[in-house]
Amino acid sequence: MGIPVRSRPPGPARTGRRLRIRLLGALEIRCDEHPLPLPASRKTRALFAWLALSTRAAARGTLCELLWDAPSDPRAELRWSLSKIRGLVDEPGVRRVRTDGEHVRLDLSGDFVDALEIERALADGLEALTPAHASRLASMFDGEFLDGLELARAPLADAWLSAQRRHFRAAHAALLARCATGQTGAAAIPYLERWLALEPFEQRAHRALLGALLGEGRLHDAQAHFALAERLFERERLDRGPLHAAWRALRQRAAPGTIEALAAVAPPEPQEPSQAGSAPDAHRPSIAVMPFVDRPPIAGGVAGLGTSLAHDVVTRLAKLRGVFVIAQGSAAWLHDRGVGPAEAARLLRVDYLCSGIVHAAAPHASVDVELLETRSGRVAWNERFALGDVFTALDEIGDRIVASLAAEIEALERNRAVLLPPDSLDAWSAHHRGLWHMYRFDPQDNAAARGFFEQATRLDPTFARAWAGLSFTHFQNAFQGWTERAPEIERALDAAAQALMADARDPSAHWAMGRALWLRDGHDASMSELEQAIELSPNFALAHYTLAFVHAQAGDPRAAIAAADRARRLSPFDPLLFGMLGSRAIAHLRLGELPEAALWAERAAARPNAHPHIHAIAAFAHALNGSLDAARRHANVIRRTLPGYRYADFAAAFRLDPEAAARFREGARRIGM
Repeated sequence: MGIPVRSRPPGPARTGRRLRIRLLGALEIRCDEHPLPLPASRKTRALFAWLALSTRAAARGTLCELLWDAPSDPRAELRWSLSKIRGLVDEPGVRRVRTDGEHVRLDLSGDFVDALEIERALADGLEALTPAHASRLASMFDGEFLDGLELARAPLADAWLSAQRRHFRAAHAALLARCATGQTGAAAIPYLERWLALEPFEQRAHRALLGALLGEGRLHDAQAHFALAERLFERERLDRGPLHAAWRALRQRAAPGTIEALAAVAPPEPQEPSQAGSAPDAHRPSIAVMPFVDRPPIAGGVAGLGTSLAHDVVTRLAKLRGVFVIAQGSAAWLHDRGVGPAEAARLLRVDYLCSGIVHAAAPHASVDVELLETRSGRVAWNERFALGDVFTALDEIGDRIVASLAAEIEALERNRAVLLPPDSLDAWSAHHRGLWHMYRFDPQDNAAARGFFEQATRLDPTFARAWAGLSFTHFQNAFQGWTERAPEIERALDAAAQALMADARDPSAHWAMGRALWLRDGHDASMSELEQAIELSPNFALAHYTLAFVHAQAGDPRAAIAAADRARRLSPFDPLLFGMLGSRAIAHLRLGELPEAALWAERAAARPNAHPHIHAIAAFAHALNGSLDAARRHANVIRRTLPGYRYADFAAAFRLDPEAAARFREGARRIGM
């Protein structure tokens, strides 16, 4: 949208309440130090932030295009949101929301907006700021710009939000750099660490932190930071030469005795990177699972429950072909010697580390599990699982923990790959860039995903999961009707066969073959492959989902419901969650349970990446249940994307048994599709 965000000169003082608005972090509006209740609508909150930052009045059409391109009456949505903002910030004698015909602005003169305060302070350059002023400004950052505010189906607003986050993240880093250069010794270290948390590849920050640590005599910490930074640059295939040169220079300038002390307390310095680059490979992320800590008293006097549960998690993780799992003995050895999770992760040189605490005291037995991302040192995920009956719940809890860990690692690796330049991708990163596009479910992204998967298979022809992803893109082309069906089915089968040849024990290869066989030959042909995928990895949520998908259409509808629920328990935030919910809806419809079918179909269609076939399930289920208005609403959603969509398109995609097909056809007839 190219929306300028620059400093707004402070307005004249006025009577009334003074607002204090936080945009740098989770949105907060305070009046006389008391927080005001925010609108429930995320788009209304985004509109408020946009107007708060804008230096001029905005046209209503611009705001509608920014946030409400989907509704049939975006101007009514805009009026509703403005009324909510008025109720929040206007007061007798003070109108902050100003409308003038086709234009809208937010008058915050006399109020405090943290982002605008940052803009004003930086307008004259960093050099004009004293260290104390820079420190005060840096303390205003309480997280990302509008932290936690994400918008579905508003691409222009998402682009604006991403741009502002980049802009203010850079401003935050610049302020921290100014703070650090204005301090000496130990006082600079907290600013340097926060700077590196924002910009982990900034050579200046690494050099400054190493120098500050050495200057303070923190020899072990300096060596540990250098080793971590060296591995970080190596992992991202970045030039480590300047980092090594800076480390050598700092050591040479260190106080007498420093080198000897370093040799005494630290492991040997890593080798310098060779000039010849290594060949790209399909890197698997590594993880260590520390023995879980028991919190007494343990129910029934059982000792070592945490160790048993951790061992179970390691055993199940080892069945996943996408991660390298450190043997339990190494983690247990460190645990027995009192080594904490962060230090254990450094010594084991793993990408992720899992730890947990078991609270086994009845009646509220539970286990707290967290995943540490060692490159950044941050906790990437944590969750509490209720144990219930400690002795009978361990099997299910182990499944849920492993499925959650696998999903989080997959998401983290996928998000990391998206940030890499295309020409620097190895097979692993190209595969995860492909996954990011694949789960967006539109023809353009599917084509992009296919390109990344093909790149991954060229870089490493033995990478089974990349072949499985490539098979899925061809499946999507056939299932969605984006290209001619028959050739895409054969391509999906060929890629799945390549996955099986690459690694016949990878569950994703059998999953891909099961989907491709369903496309060509139907229910019976796919079942053995899907069951094999589950046998290889009982926690593979997508295999359970696809089993539900196949059973729902022409198999056992009760088995479909059970498999769909199992998939959702294993991966409650899965990108294919709409399919799990939609499969359950089809199963209920086949059982004649129309209210349940409409309910689950509605939930499926509410997922942000639900495609037209999912909305068709909702439309037909609502029509059969007598809710024609709801049915037509989903039909209108389909027609905005595919104006000519009819029941024939739906029937061509699925393989329904005759009775289910007749029911869906009747639902379509009732709404003229």
